[in-house]
This record gives sequence, C-alpha cells and structure tokens, in this order.
Amino acid sequence: MTTEATKTEVGSYFISNYPPFSQWTPEGLGDVRRALDSPPQNAWDTGAPTPLGLYLHIPFCRKRCKFCYFRVYTDKNSHEVEEYVSALAREIELVSRLPIMGGRPFKFVYFGGGTPSFLSAKQLTSLVDRLRANIDWNDAEEVTFECEPGTLSEPKVHTLRELGVTRISLGVENFSDSVLEENGRAHLSPEVGKAWSWIQAAAFPNTNIDLIAGMVGETWDNWRENIRKSIAMSPDSITIYQMELPFNTVYSRDILGQKIESPVADWPTKRAWVDYAFDEFLAAGYKISSAYTAVKDNGRVQFSYRDNLWRGSDLLATGVASFGHVSGVHYQNQADWAGYTGALANGELPLARGLRLTDRQKLIREMILQLKTGRLDAGYFRVKFHVEILDEWSDVFAEHAHEGLLEIDGDEVALTRAGLLRVDGLLPPFFEPEFRGVRYT
Repeated sequence: MTTEATKTEVGSYFISNYPPFSQWTPEGLGDVRRALDSPPQNAWDTGAPTPLGLYLHIPFCRKRCKFCYFRVYTDKNSHEVEEYVSALAREIELVSRLPIMGGRPFKFVYFGGGTPSFLSAKQLTSLVDRLRANIDWNDAEEVTFECEPGTLSEPKVHTLRELGVTRISLGVENFSDSVLEENGRAHLSPEVGKAWSWIQAAAFPNTNIDLIAGMVGETWDNWRENIRKSIAMSPDSITIYQMELPFNTVYSRDILGQKIESPVADWPTKRAWVDYAFDEFLAAGYKISSAYTAVKDNGRVQFSYRDNLWRGSDLLATGVASFGHVSGVHYQNQADWAGYTGALANGELPLARGLRLTDRQKLIREMILQLKTGRLDAGYFRVKFHVEILDEWSDVFAEHAHEGLLEIDGDEVALTRAGLLRVDGLLPPFFEPEFRGVRYT
C-alpha cells in the first residue's frame, strides 16, 4: 500500500532522475570521461545520433529564498561574476571540442539558476557572444531562460529576445507581498506586473510562469487569488510546484536545529490547492500537461527540454554543480566555486562525480520520469527496451490502480487526478530494491 504522507517533513523530495543522486560517485568519473571522449550513440528509433541538449547554470541571486536548495551565491561582486562568466565560456569551449558533440546541433538549451536574469544585458550579450564563438543554437527548437521579476528591465527583456530565447519562464511563485517576504523572495508583486508587460511586448514564442503551492503563510483565500491572477496573465503555460523541504534549506535547518514544527502546509492541503488550480485552468481553456504544468495550446508549447530528456536524450551540463547525462552516463560538475573555476583555469573540465547506468536503470529512469506527465505507453518500452513493463511491475501497477491512482487500458497507463497530485510518491516502488530506502540527494 502506498503510504499517505501528511506533514511536510525535511527530506521530502521531487524526483528528477534515477538512480538517486546520492549514488553518483567520484569513482564513476572514468565512465564519464570515456563517454565524453567517444562519439555519440545513435537514437533507438531513428538511427540518427541521440538528440543533444545544453544546460547552463547561472548561480547568482539577489537573495536566497528560505526554501531554496540549489547552488546559488548572493554575495558575489562584479569581478567575481565576470570570473564565473569567463569560466562558463571556457567550459563551453572545452565541451565544444569533445567527440561526444559529434557535429550535433543543440535540440534544446536551458539557462537555469540561480537567477540567469541576474546578469545585466551587457553581461548576457558578452556571455552569448563568447558562447557563440564555439557553439550555436540557431537550430534549437527551444531556448528557455529563467527570470526573477525584480531583475528584469525593458532593455534586458529585449536583449533576451534578440539573443534567441524562445521560451521565457518568470518565477512569480506568489502574488502576496507578505508571503513573498516571509519566504525570502527578492521580488514583490508590483515587479511581476512590470516584468510581464515587457515580456508581452517582446512577443516571445512561449511564456511560462511558475507558482509554488504551500509557501509559508499561504491561505486558501490567497491561493484562489494567485490562480485568478495567473489566468488573467494568460501565459502559454503555468507550472506549479508543491513546496518541499530538502535538507539544506533555511527552513529545514531551522526545523532540524531548533526542533520546531514544519511551517509548510501539509501534503493534503497542497494537493487540494493544486487540484483547485487544475480545475480553474481547465475551465479557462488550459490542458493539463504533467503533474506540474498546464498548457494553453499544445501546438505552441512543446516542452522540448522535458520531453527529450525524459526519453533518453543527451544533456551537456555546464556551470557549477550542474547535472548532465551522455551515452547512458550521469555526471555532475564540481559543486563549489573554487573547484569549478580552478579546474577551468587549468584547462580541465570541472567534473566531480558520475554513474554509468545499466540497461534496466535506463528503463526505470525513463518510465518514472514519463509517468510524471500522467501517461505511459507500454508499447514504447516494449520496442525500445524489450521489456513488458506491465508484467515486470505488475504488483506496483495493480496496487496503484487499486488505490485509485491510475488506470490501465491496453498499453496505456493513465494517472487519475489523485495520482497526478502525488506522483512523486508513486515512483519509489518502481526503483530497484537497493535504492528504495536511500537518501535521494
């Protein structure tokens, strides 16, 4: 039986990869280097080289949110920012020469953080100019750029458009100033309106806004207002994350160190909030695209980053602490400033740890990630991996179906709304036994 979580305790996690990150080790670096120094493998369905994506980590923020667990810096001066940007450009230069590139164009590019929009328009242009000396993304079907509202200006937004960004994602999170302040967000609600007007005027092909269900101080009345305002903005997609408490957040340290009760809304409440949001989005003409996303027009929003990555594409990771995947091998860059910049100053890739996946682990990874979209096609796994997943995990599927969390019709597995709202809790039973009880990160 799937255990129903109630309180939001420290250690709750959002599953974004497999095997768990805690299992990646420095001993795996030999496999990483061999993969990077070899030509790309061919895709199973086309015979052409595997699709390739690029992730660039920009680790700067004006403030550290109390719920943030990413590698970010809030105390770097302009000289240090330039040092990092130069290191990132140098890393791209080294990566561009690797045999793993294989002459492939980037199918998708993702600028994440941190806060990529922390960089000035001049710094962004300089970075992109240096990147384009070695690579280009002219043929990419999606170039995503994450933004914090208070870091944007009208000229910067136009610069992003000119630099080839096709999908801009605005981290709204909440429209209540008191909630934003309590959770340590750097922006306030008036900055959302200004930023959105510039984004609309720049006419990006795709626009997304992020919300978080369960921020400290959230109420039902405020949540309803969040959803009303989000729909009124009419972005191409809306992403909602249910707030969690990984180990290294400010809130988590307070809970563990001071032995206080978790201030985050419990899981049933957060699920109820997302459930309400999904109903309102559907009524406004949106479609539910995954456990976290609603999309206005499927023809305009493709989620290239998500859908390619969750079907086995390669992802070159650049920037401090970033995660990549090539030719069936996971890897992570150095997670500290000195280690990252120091390696690149010496002309070396800043690799820290890795893990080569078995064929079964590749299957499980794709299966659990694709389940987060709300659907699985057993035929896809039959053809690609020669495994009948409905037989191999029959007991897990049967239990989830018995609990009303999914339905099976022939080859198609479809999560119910109840299953969609708690999808990350449904995934560990599909893990190999040795990974079910381990720390995720």
